[in-house]
Amino acid sequence: MTPPRSESEMVFSTPWFQVFAAQPPGSDRPQYTIRSCDFVLILALNADGHLLLVRQFRHGANRFTLELPAGHVDAGETPEESARKELCEETGHEADALELLCTFSASTARFTNRIWVYFAANVRPAIRPSHEREAGVECIIHRDSLQSLLANPEFFAASSWGALMAAVAAGKLKLQPVCQQI
Repeated sequence: MTPPRSESEMVFSTPWFQVFAAQPPGSDRPQYTIRSCDFVLILALNADGHLLLVRQFRHGANRFTLELPAGHVDAGETPEESARKELCEETGHEADALELLCTFSASTARFTNRIWVYFAANVRPAIRPSHEREAGVECIIHRDSLQSLLANPEFFAASSWGALMAAVAAGKLKLQPVCQQI
């Protein structure tokens, strides 16, 4: 199937994103897309196998959230360079190696950017950090089960959930069966 083509026009712009309107063939209403830069999510485990999370206030949700370390891919950076920078800025940790697990879209209906998900094993506190810590971002070492994290009401960002499920699918994390006593 050949995708329909339509010209789009920028109808709103900010330093963070632009909104474009396009008139699809056969439609009497425009469809809107949001263009923004790609971003990275880092699924980082320390030497004990504990997951690194960040806790911060998110204005869109108007509350504190728990998420995986993440950030924008800035102009001139590769996604891996951005992942290393964000891991250091948000958690104060560094990794010898990063493995790209997957890329996905936050919403194929509205967003044009991609999310790059990286896995880092055996991360450690940076002795000579290459980047300053980001203000207002608290590093949390999650020592409990993956199920307890998924049940935590502060952990509700779809991108972090998607990254965790990609890690489970890749065999990097395991969901433990829930045992019920009879």
